[in-house]
Amino acid sequence: MRIGSVCLGEKPLLLAPMEDVTDIGFRLLCRRMGAAMVYSEFVSSDALVRMVSRSLEKLAVSPEERPVAVQIYGRDPQAMAEAARIVVAQAHPDVLDINFGCPVKKVAGKGAGSGMLRDVPRLLAVTKAVVDAVPDTPVTVKTRLGWDEPSLFLPDGTPFIVDLALRLQDCGIQALTLHGRTRAQMYTGEADWTLIGEVKNHPHMHIPVIGNGDISTAQQAEQAFQRYGVDAVMIGRATFGRPWVFHEILHPESPLTLDEKIDVLKQQAVESVERIKKRGSRFTTTTPAEIWNKTELRNYITEDTPMQLVTPSAVAMAEMAATTTLTISLKIFFLCSVMAILLIREHLRRYLHHLGYRQGSESRLPRHQQQQP
Repeated sequence: MRIGSVCLGEKPLLLAPMEDVTDIGFRLLCRRMGAAMVYSEFVSSDALVRMVSRSLEKLAVSPEERPVAVQIYGRDPQAMAEAARIVVAQAHPDVLDINFGCPVKKVAGKGAGSGMLRDVPRLLAVTKAVVDAVPDTPVTVKTRLGWDEPSLFLPDGTPFIVDLALRLQDCGIQALTLHGRTRAQMYTGEADWTLIGEVKNHPHMHIPVIGNGDISTAQQAEQAFQRYGVDAVMIGRATFGRPWVFHEILHPESPLTLDEKIDVLKQQAVESVERIKKRGSRFTTTTPAEIWNKTELRNYITEDTPMQLVTPSAVAMAEMAATTTLTISLKIFFLCSVMAILLIREHLRRYLHHLGYRQGSESRLPRHQQQQP
Protein backbone atom coordinates (compact mmCIF):
# COMPACT_ATOMS: atom_id res chain seq x y z
CA MET A 1 0.00 0.00 0.00
CA ARG A 2 1.19 3.50 -0.83
CA ILE A 3 0.03 6.97 0.11
CA GLY A 4 1.74 9.21 -2.35
CA SER A 5 5.40 8.24 -2.16
CA VAL A 6 5.02 6.67 1.30
CA CYS A 7 5.20 2.88 1.09
CA LEU A 8 3.52 1.08 4.00
CA GLY A 9 3.89 -2.50 2.86
CA GLU A 10 1.17 -5.15 2.58
CA LYS A 11 -1.75 -5.19 5.01
CA PRO A 12 -0.34 -2.41 7.19
CA LEU A 13 -1.65 -1.56 10.66
CA LEU A 14 -1.87 2.14 11.52
CA LEU A 15 -2.17 3.93 14.86
CA ALA A 16 -5.26 6.15 14.91
CA PRO A 17 -5.00 9.82 15.90
CA MET A 18 -6.34 10.25 19.45
CA GLU A 19 -6.43 13.39 21.53
CA ASP A 20 -4.33 13.23 24.71
CA VAL A 21 -3.11 9.75 23.71
CA THR A 22 -0.98 9.74 20.57
CA ASP A 23 1.76 12.03 21.75
CA ILE A 24 5.31 11.51 20.53
CA GLY A 25 6.14 8.95 23.24
CA PHE A 26 3.15 6.75 22.54
CA ARG A 27 3.68 6.99 18.80
CA LEU A 28 7.27 5.83 19.13
CA LEU A 29 6.17 2.92 21.28
CA CYS A 30 3.53 1.80 18.78
CA ARG A 31 5.99 2.07 15.90
CA ARG A 32 8.33 -0.27 17.76
CA MET A 33 5.44 -2.63 18.34
CA GLY A 34 4.75 -2.87 14.60
CA ALA A 35 2.53 0.04 13.54
CA ALA A 36 3.34 0.87 9.92
CA MET A 37 2.43 4.53 10.36
CA VAL A 38 1.36 6.64 13.31
CA TYR A 39 -0.84 9.73 13.58
CA SER A 40 -0.49 12.74 15.84
CA GLU A 41 -3.16 14.12 18.10
CA PHE A 42 -5.45 16.33 16.06
CA VAL A 43 -4.53 20.02 16.01
CA SER A 44 -6.92 22.94 15.65
CA SER A 45 -6.34 24.98 12.52
CA ASP A 46 -7.46 28.15 14.31
CA ALA A 47 -4.94 27.53 17.10
CA LEU A 48 -2.14 26.97 14.59
CA VAL A 49 -2.94 30.16 12.73
CA ARG A 50 -2.87 32.03 16.06
CA MET A 51 0.43 30.24 16.86
CA VAL A 52 -0.85 28.87 20.18
CA SER A 53 2.14 27.24 21.86
CA ARG A 54 0.27 24.15 23.13
CA SER A 55 -0.87 23.36 19.60
CA LEU A 56 2.53 24.02 18.08
CA GLU A 57 4.04 21.56 20.57
CA LYS A 58 1.86 18.83 19.05
CA LEU A 59 3.80 19.22 15.81
CA ALA A 60 6.96 17.76 17.35
CA VAL A 61 8.02 14.72 15.33
CA SER A 62 10.89 12.32 15.94
CA PRO A 63 12.85 10.87 13.01
CA GLU A 64 12.43 7.43 14.63
CA GLU A 65 8.65 7.45 14.27
CA ARG A 66 8.45 8.12 10.55
CA PRO A 67 6.37 7.65 8.54
CA VAL A 68 4.10 9.90 10.57
CA ALA A 69 0.90 11.76 9.76
CA VAL A 70 -0.16 15.03 11.38
CA GLN A 71 -3.91 15.60 11.63
CA ILE A 72 -5.64 18.98 11.61
CA TYR A 73 -9.26 20.00 11.99
CA GLY A 74 -11.37 23.09 11.40
CA ARG A 75 -14.24 24.41 9.30
CA ASP A 76 -12.84 27.47 7.53
CA PRO A 77 -11.14 26.70 4.19
CA GLN A 78 -8.71 29.62 4.42
CA ALA A 79 -7.66 28.83 8.00
CA MET A 80 -7.28 25.15 7.19
CA ALA A 81 -5.10 25.96 4.18
CA GLU A 82 -2.87 28.22 6.26
CA ALA A 83 -2.68 25.62 9.05
CA ALA A 84 -1.65 23.01 6.49
CA ARG A 85 1.22 25.21 5.33
CA ILE A 86 2.33 25.75 8.93
CA VAL A 87 2.29 22.00 9.64
CA VAL A 88 4.32 21.17 6.54
CA ALA A 89 6.83 23.95 7.23
CA GLN A 90 7.38 23.02 10.87
CA ALA A 91 6.80 19.26 11.13
CA HIS A 92 7.49 18.06 7.58
CA PRO A 93 4.98 15.19 8.00
CA ASP A 94 4.97 12.29 5.59
CA VAL A 95 1.18 12.66 5.36
CA LEU A 96 -1.23 15.47 6.27
CA ASP A 97 -4.61 14.21 7.46
CA ILE A 98 -7.89 16.13 7.76
CA ASN A 99 -10.26 15.21 10.58
CA PHE A 100 -13.89 15.03 9.51
CA GLY A 101 -14.75 12.36 12.06
CA CYS A 102 -14.35 13.61 15.63
CA PRO A 103 -17.78 13.19 17.28
CA VAL A 104 -17.27 15.10 20.53
CA LYS A 105 -19.61 18.01 21.12
CA LYS A 106 -16.97 20.70 21.54
CA VAL A 107 -15.71 19.92 18.01
CA ALA A 108 -18.69 18.58 16.05
CA GLY A 109 -21.07 21.01 17.72
CA LYS A 110 -19.08 23.90 16.26
CA GLY A 111 -19.27 22.46 12.75
CA ALA A 112 -15.80 20.91 12.67
CA GLY A 113 -14.84 17.22 12.83
CA SER A 114 -17.86 15.06 12.08
CA GLY A 115 -19.98 18.20 12.15
CA MET A 116 -18.76 18.79 8.61
CA LEU A 117 -20.81 15.79 7.49
CA ARG A 118 -23.87 18.04 7.70
CA ASP A 119 -22.32 20.58 5.33
CA VAL A 120 -20.81 18.62 2.46
CA PRO A 121 -20.11 21.65 0.21
CA ARG A 122 -18.03 23.23 2.99
CA LEU A 123 -16.33 19.89 3.69
CA LEU A 124 -15.29 19.62 0.06
CA ALA A 125 -14.15 23.25 -0.02
CA VAL A 126 -11.94 22.67 3.02
CA THR A 127 -10.48 19.54 1.45
CA LYS A 128 -9.69 21.23 -1.85
CA ALA A 129 -8.14 24.22 -0.08
CA VAL A 130 -5.81 21.99 1.95
CA VAL A 131 -4.83 19.87 -1.06
CA ASP A 132 -3.99 22.99 -3.06
CA ALA A 133 -2.07 24.56 -0.15
CA VAL A 134 0.45 21.70 0.19
CA PRO A 135 0.92 20.20 -3.28
CA ASP A 136 4.09 18.29 -2.30
CA THR A 137 2.56 16.54 0.73
CA PRO A 138 -0.01 13.73 0.45
CA VAL A 139 -3.34 14.82 1.95
CA THR A 140 -5.73 12.25 3.40
CA VAL A 141 -9.11 12.37 5.14
CA LYS A 142 -10.53 10.52 8.13
CA THR A 143 -14.30 10.55 8.55
CA ARG A 144 -17.37 8.55 9.58
CA LEU A 145 -20.20 6.87 7.67
CA GLY A 146 -22.55 9.81 8.18
CA TRP A 147 -24.11 12.08 10.78
CA ASP A 148 -26.81 9.65 11.91
CA GLU A 149 -28.68 6.57 10.69
CA PRO A 150 -31.30 8.47 8.61
CA SER A 151 -28.49 10.17 6.69
CA LEU A 152 -26.71 6.95 5.70
CA PHE A 153 -28.43 6.77 2.31
CA LEU A 154 -29.24 9.40 -0.30
CA PRO A 155 -32.79 9.62 -1.77
CA ASP A 156 -31.74 7.46 -4.74
CA GLY A 157 -30.50 4.70 -2.41
CA THR A 158 -26.80 5.42 -2.84
CA PRO A 159 -24.86 5.16 0.42
CA PHE A 160 -23.95 8.67 1.57
CA ILE A 161 -20.37 7.65 2.31
CA VAL A 162 -19.85 6.15 -1.15
CA ASP A 163 -20.93 9.40 -2.79
CA LEU A 164 -18.80 11.45 -0.39
CA ALA A 165 -15.76 9.23 -0.91
CA LEU A 166 -15.86 9.69 -4.67
CA ARG A 167 -16.18 13.45 -4.31
CA LEU A 168 -13.28 13.57 -1.85
CA GLN A 169 -11.21 11.57 -4.31
CA ASP A 170 -12.02 14.17 -6.95
CA CYS A 171 -10.67 16.85 -4.58
CA GLY A 172 -7.26 15.22 -4.75
CA ILE A 173 -6.87 13.32 -1.48
CA GLN A 174 -4.57 10.31 -1.68
CA ALA A 175 -6.19 8.02 0.90
CA LEU A 176 -9.43 7.82 2.88
CA THR A 177 -9.91 6.44 6.39
CA LEU A 178 -13.43 5.40 7.38
CA HIS A 179 -14.63 4.78 10.91
CA GLY A 180 -17.57 2.40 10.71
CA ARG A 181 -19.97 4.43 12.86
CA THR A 182 -22.09 7.54 12.51
CA ARG A 183 -21.52 10.63 14.59
CA ALA A 184 -24.72 9.89 16.52
CA GLN A 185 -23.30 6.53 17.59
CA MET A 186 -20.18 8.14 19.06
CA TYR A 187 -18.34 4.96 20.15
CA THR A 188 -21.36 2.81 21.01
CA GLY A 189 -22.65 -0.23 19.16
CA GLU A 190 -20.62 -2.12 16.60
CA ALA A 191 -18.71 -0.66 13.69
CA ASP A 192 -20.37 -1.28 10.31
CA TRP A 193 -17.68 -2.59 8.00
CA THR A 194 -20.19 -3.37 5.24
CA LEU A 195 -20.35 0.25 4.12
CA ILE A 196 -16.58 0.54 4.37
CA GLY A 197 -16.37 -2.44 2.01
CA GLU A 198 -18.82 -0.81 -0.41
CA VAL A 199 -16.59 2.25 -0.65
CA LYS A 200 -13.46 0.18 -1.20
CA ASN A 201 -15.05 -2.04 -3.82
CA HIS A 202 -16.72 0.72 -5.82
CA PRO A 203 -15.39 0.51 -9.41
CA HIS A 204 -14.54 4.22 -9.51
CA MET A 205 -12.65 4.25 -6.21
CA HIS A 206 -8.92 4.26 -6.91
CA ILE A 207 -7.26 5.66 -3.78
CA PRO A 208 -6.44 3.45 -0.76
CA VAL A 209 -9.22 2.92 1.77
CA ILE A 210 -8.30 2.44 5.42
CA GLY A 211 -10.81 0.75 7.71
CA ASN A 212 -11.22 1.71 11.36
CA GLY A 213 -13.43 0.43 14.16
CA ASP A 214 -13.43 -2.45 16.68
CA ILE A 215 -10.25 -4.16 15.47
CA SER A 216 -8.32 -5.71 18.35
CA THR A 217 -7.31 -9.23 17.28
CA ALA A 218 -5.44 -10.88 14.43
CA GLN A 219 -8.63 -12.64 13.33
CA GLN A 220 -10.59 -9.39 13.12
CA ALA A 221 -7.81 -7.68 11.18
CA GLU A 222 -7.56 -10.54 8.71
CA GLN A 223 -11.32 -10.46 8.16
CA ALA A 224 -11.14 -6.74 7.44
CA PHE A 225 -8.53 -7.35 4.77
CA GLN A 226 -10.06 -10.47 3.25
CA ARG A 227 -13.80 -9.83 3.50
CA TYR A 228 -13.93 -6.07 2.97
CA GLY A 229 -10.79 -5.59 0.90
CA VAL A 230 -9.43 -2.56 2.75
CA ASP A 231 -5.87 -1.51 2.03
CA ALA A 232 -4.98 -0.92 5.69
CA VAL A 233 -6.47 -1.23 9.15
CA MET A 234 -6.35 1.60 11.65
CA ILE A 235 -6.37 0.76 15.36
CA GLY A 236 -7.42 3.23 18.04
CA ARG A 237 -8.99 2.39 21.38
CA ALA A 238 -7.63 -1.17 21.34
CA THR A 239 -4.20 0.33 22.03
CA PHE A 240 -5.34 1.69 25.42
CA GLY A 241 -3.26 -0.22 27.93
CA ARG A 242 -2.19 -2.54 25.14
CA PRO A 243 0.27 -0.82 22.80
CA TRP A 244 1.60 -4.27 21.89
CA VAL A 245 -1.68 -5.02 20.09
CA PHE A 246 0.20 -4.38 16.83
CA HIS A 247 2.70 -7.12 17.68
CA GLU A 248 -0.10 -9.47 18.74
CA ILE A 249 -1.92 -9.00 15.43
CA LEU A 250 1.19 -9.26 13.28
CA HIS A 251 2.69 -12.16 15.25
CA PRO A 252 -0.18 -14.02 16.95
CA GLU A 253 2.04 -17.08 17.34
CA SER A 254 4.50 -15.25 19.61
CA PRO A 255 2.76 -12.88 22.04
CA LEU A 256 4.88 -10.84 24.43
CA THR A 257 5.57 -12.30 27.86
CA LEU A 258 4.77 -10.39 31.03
CA ASP A 259 8.43 -9.47 31.49
CA GLU A 260 8.59 -8.18 27.94
CA LYS A 261 5.50 -6.06 28.49
CA ILE A 262 7.00 -4.62 31.67
CA ASP A 263 10.22 -3.87 29.79
CA VAL A 264 8.15 -1.98 27.20
CA LEU A 265 6.58 0.12 29.95
CA LYS A 266 9.95 0.69 31.58
CA GLN A 267 11.44 1.90 28.32
CA GLN A 268 8.50 4.22 27.82
CA ALA A 269 8.86 5.63 31.33
CA VAL A 270 12.60 6.16 30.96
CA GLU A 271 12.29 7.88 27.59
CA SER A 272 9.40 10.04 28.76
CA VAL A 273 11.33 11.27 31.78
CA GLU A 274 14.32 11.99 29.53
CA ARG A 275 12.09 14.18 27.35
CA ILE A 276 10.74 15.93 30.43
CA LYS A 277 14.28 16.56 31.65
CA LYS A 278 15.24 18.12 28.32
CA ARG A 279 12.26 20.47 28.56
CA GLY A 280 12.50 20.91 32.33
CA SER A 281 13.23 24.13 34.14
CA ARG A 282 15.56 22.81 36.86
CA PHE A 283 18.33 20.26 37.15
CA THR A 284 17.93 16.92 38.93
CA THR A 285 20.57 14.27 39.55
CA THR A 286 18.03 11.45 39.59
CA THR A 287 18.30 9.27 36.49
CA PRO A 288 15.24 7.75 34.79
CA ALA A 289 16.51 4.24 35.59
CA GLU A 290 16.78 5.14 39.28
CA ILE A 291 13.21 6.45 39.22
CA TRP A 292 11.94 3.18 37.83
CA ASN A 293 13.89 1.11 40.34
CA LYS A 294 12.76 3.22 43.28
CA THR A 295 9.12 2.64 42.39
CA GLU A 296 9.76 -1.15 42.42
CA LEU A 297 6.90 -1.61 39.97
CA ARG A 298 8.18 -4.99 38.85
CA ASN A 299 7.61 -6.35 42.36
CA TYR A 300 3.92 -5.48 42.23
CA ILE A 301 2.91 -6.39 38.68
CA THR A 302 1.85 -10.00 38.18
CA GLU A 303 0.25 -12.03 35.41
CA ASP A 304 -3.17 -11.16 36.88
CA THR A 305 -2.66 -7.40 36.80
CA PRO A 306 -4.76 -5.81 34.00
CA MET A 307 -2.15 -4.12 31.86
CA GLN A 308 -4.45 -1.18 31.16
CA LEU A 309 -3.83 -0.17 34.78
CA VAL A 310 -0.11 0.25 34.16
CA THR A 311 -0.29 1.61 30.65
CA PRO A 312 2.12 4.21 29.32
CA SER A 313 -0.93 6.50 29.21
CA ALA A 314 0.05 7.28 32.79
CA VAL A 315 3.37 8.44 31.43
CA ALA A 316 1.57 10.66 28.95
CA MET A 317 -0.17 12.32 31.90
CA ALA A 318 3.22 13.05 33.41
CA GLU A 319 4.46 14.53 30.15
CA MET A 320 1.55 16.98 30.20
CA ALA A 321 3.05 18.42 33.36
CA ALA A 322 6.14 19.37 31.37
CA THR A 323 4.33 22.37 29.92
CA THR A 324 3.75 23.88 33.38
CA THR A 325 6.09 25.71 35.72
CA LEU A 326 6.58 22.67 37.98
CA THR A 327 10.17 21.73 38.73
CA ILE A 328 11.55 18.60 37.13
CA SER A 329 11.54 16.86 40.50
CA LEU A 330 7.82 17.42 40.91
CA LYS A 331 7.20 16.15 37.40
CA ILE A 332 9.05 12.94 38.15
CA PHE A 333 7.16 12.59 41.43
CA PHE A 334 3.91 13.01 39.49
CA LEU A 335 4.89 10.23 37.10
CA CYS A 336 5.70 7.80 39.90
CA SER A 337 2.58 8.79 41.86
CA VAL A 338 0.29 8.04 38.93
CA MET A 339 1.80 4.59 38.50
CA ALA A 340 1.58 3.93 42.25
CA ILE A 341 -2.09 4.95 42.37
CA LEU A 342 -2.91 2.56 39.55
CA LEU A 343 -1.17 -0.28 41.34
CA ILE A 344 -2.88 0.49 44.65
CA ARG A 345 -6.21 0.50 42.86
CA GLU A 346 -5.52 -2.95 41.47
CA HIS A 347 -4.46 -4.36 44.84
CA LEU A 348 -7.62 -2.92 46.42
CA ARG A 349 -9.70 -4.60 43.74
CA ARG A 350 -8.05 -7.94 44.52
CA TYR A 351 -8.54 -7.47 48.26
CA LEU A 352 -12.26 -6.80 47.79
CA HIS A 353 -12.46 -9.75 45.45
CA HIS A 354 -11.06 -12.08 48.11
CA LEU A 355 -13.58 -10.70 50.61
CA GLY A 356 -16.35 -11.72 48.25
CA TYR A 357 -17.30 -8.31 46.84
CA ARG A 358 -17.53 -9.47 43.27
CA GLN A 359 -20.36 -9.40 40.83
CA GLY A 360 -22.62 -12.41 41.13
CA SER A 361 -21.16 -13.58 44.43
CA GLU A 362 -23.38 -14.81 47.23
CA SER A 363 -22.02 -12.16 49.57
CA ARG A 364 -23.78 -9.45 47.57
CA LEU A 365 -27.20 -10.98 48.27
CA PRO A 366 -29.35 -9.60 51.07
CA ARG A 367 -28.49 -11.31 54.34
CA HIS A 368 -31.83 -13.19 54.55
CA GLN A 369 -31.21 -14.71 51.07
CA GLN A 370 -27.71 -15.98 51.81
CA GLN A 371 -27.31 -19.67 52.54
CA GLN A 372 -26.72 -20.42 56.20
CA PRO A 373 -23.96 -22.80 57.23
